[in-house]
Amino acid sequence: MDVIKELLEYLIQNKKYWLIPLILILVLFGALIVLTQGSAVSPFIYSIF
Repeated sequence: MDVIKELLEYLIQNKKYWLIPLILILVLFGALIVLTQGSAVSPFIYSIF
């Protein structure tokens, strides 16, 4: 949790607000890949990319 806190403080301090949506999308894609690994849905997920 400290890493997330430091990252948010850095983004706010340096006015890099445009990076927040990019980071959120990357986290969501990573969670999607981890959660669907080994399930019946994974072949359909791979066809999206």
